[in-house]
Amino acid sequence: MLSKIRNLSTKNKKPLVTYMNPNSIISEQFRTIRTNIHFLTDQNKRKVFLITSPNKQEGTSTAIANLAVSMAQNREKVLLIDANLRSPALHQIFKSSNDIGLTNVINGSSELNEAIVQTGIAQLHLLTSGTISPNPSDVLGDYRMEELLEKVGGIYDLVLLDTPSVLKSTETRILASLCDGVFILLNRGKTKIEEAEESKKIMNLAHANVLGLLLNEKK
Repeated sequence: MLSKIRNLSTKNKKPLVTYMNPNSIISEQFRTIRTNIHFLTDQNKRKVFLITSPNKQEGTSTAIANLAVSMAQNREKVLLIDANLRSPALHQIFKSSNDIGLTNVINGSSELNEAIVQTGIAQLHLLTSGTISPNPSDVLGDYRMEELLEKVGGIYDLVLLDTPSVLKSTETRILASLCDGVFILLNRGKTKIEEAEESKKIMNLAHANVLGLLLNEKK
């Protein structure tokens, strides 16, 4: 599956286009992606998905936030998890505190229900990254991360994970093997063909289920 997102800027002062302007072309494109995901996953009841990119700053956080909003607008109960412990951004997009989040749940200092945030958008909940760890791969490679995904998978209709660059971060490969499906975001004019190919190769080595590519056509 190759889905295109027209001019989704990571520097947009109002990155939640699907919420602020649901009738825009970009919002319609996310509805198309939403429909494509359902076609790919409904028969297998998959519900935990990861979005990554070959390099940093290619728009994954903005893309996954808008996809999560679009899914919630379809009356699905959605949990958005910021698993980018190197450069978390979802708490900024949703203007939420990041004092308690994913890392705090994994290390046992907070309960899941204490860490999950109401976004103000019906059906959409957020689990921010939480306290930044110096060893992201160790934190996300812990068995408690797998247990967490199994738990939230039983609570929500859909779980979406924002992760760092697959070419730069070991933990993305670890998480990909725990998810039901992976989408790789490519940036037109920025992502090189060999980087896209290498990303797909790495995901295959991690035994990840790559469901498709998302193309950010920002010029």
